[in-house]
Amino acid sequence: MNAQQLKNSILQLAISGKLVPQDPNDEPASKLLCKIQAEKDRLIAEGKIKKSKKSADKAPYTTDETPFEIPESWVWVRLGEIILQNIGGGTPLKNVPEYWNGDIPWASVKDLDKENIYLDKTMDFISTLGLINSSSNLIQKNNIILCTRMGLGKIAINSIDIAINQDLRGIILSEDMNKMFFIYFFKTLKLQGQGLTVKGLPVNELNQILFPLPPLNEQHRIVAKIEELLPFIEQYDKQEQALTELNKNFPEQLKKSILQAAIQGKLTEQLPTDEPASELLKRIKTEKERLISAGKLKKPRLRDNSQNPKFDVPFDIPQGWEWVRLENYVYNFDGKRKPVSVEHRSKQQKIYDYYGATGAIDKVEDYIFEGKYILIGEDGGNFFVNRDVAFIVDGKFWANNHVHVLGTFSGLEEYFCIYLNALNLPAMGLINGIAVPKLNQQNLNSIFIAVPPIEEQKRIVEKVELLLSQIEKLL
Repeated sequence: MNAQQLKNSILQLAISGKLVPQDPNDEPASKLLCKIQAEKDRLIAEGKIKKSKKSADKAPYTTDETPFEIPESWVWVRLGEIILQNIGGGTPLKNVPEYWNGDIPWASVKDLDKENIYLDKTMDFISTLGLINSSSNLIQKNNIILCTRMGLGKIAINSIDIAINQDLRGIILSEDMNKMFFIYFFKTLKLQGQGLTVKGLPVNELNQILFPLPPLNEQHRIVAKIEELLPFIEQYDKQEQALTELNKNFPEQLKKSILQAAIQGKLTEQLPTDEPASELLKRIKTEKERLISAGKLKKPRLRDNSQNPKFDVPFDIPQGWEWVRLENYVYNFDGKRKPVSVEHRSKQQKIYDYYGATGAIDKVEDYIFEGKYILIGEDGGNFFVNRDVAFIVDGKFWANNHVHVLGTFSGLEEYFCIYLNALNLPAMGLINGIAVPKLNQQNLNSIFIAVPPIEEQKRIVEKVELLLSQIEKLL
């Protein structure tokens, strides 16, 4: 049960007479109802209120209509029987400047907050002329304001004199009624409303709603008990939200911890029979030099500092592993990136556009990638959220200049992808730009990679995939 459900349950207990004990010394609600009706008749006779024209105000009801049982000292009534006045509102003409920006607070639905019981300020103000020349009415303070059209279900007590618009009603209750009990009852209603465009609750429908009327003293006890319990519900709500946030973030935090352990050699066992990573890096270097000589790759601008004794490694690595800069570990194919327009895509080829296309080129085939590559976003907000920034693509695709396209030595893509997603790039100072965060090529190339032996890479990938599959079940 969440906090809102708990609150709803307490309110339901309250309006059905199950929250506080009944006191046999209380004056029964039937006598209270007689007092309210006598007060209403007196005000009508004095001309202070108009007699209701709605015959439905006092329409008889059957026991089949009553939604739940109430104590013997309570009575079922219709709202029209206990409401002394139900006052509507209106809006002064907008095109008459003299009607606006006066000193009279003028409330509309936007001024009522479902979480705030008291209405003590408004966004708009009208003048005395605006009040006189419109159907708006001034509701004296310490009465009830409720929405019967847009914002159906919102309700408050106005702590200042306030004019209202046509979506609100001013509800005047007898002094022999506890206004807060009325409000708590109203919050239990599941109002549907009528109308095709704007759902509303007509006055006659509002007046016909059945209301469980307790003795006045019991109303006071019920309200006091609710207000005693509400702080505990609020505290429960905060704890629930904190737990929800924890549960929401826990899988991603656990995933990051697994990736961190993986790239530091703490997730799998090192085997002395593995070929050391230094041999792997020699083969990568030879292959890169061959591709550079063949004109298929550009010569890197950044010199490798992995053997520099002043190099400050981010963490210790196992024996047999090596540190190397990213540009000396992967092949960068950013030079082949080009936007491809829809008109120039070949219908015969399956082209997967991972990023938006802009512009047009003539030779589509010159810019199509085919094979297994790693893509890492060059700009965007993904660097600052718990989301992978690198992923593997295996097939045929094109890419524009909002993504880096990297190739690796055969079979190393999965470990490299794990490594990149384990890094906190913003914390490493590698993300530039404020409005549009960006990982430029120079910063990307400068990243140091902890390279395990190739056989251990395979074991790491297998272990990570197994653990992440288990985490998926937590999401």
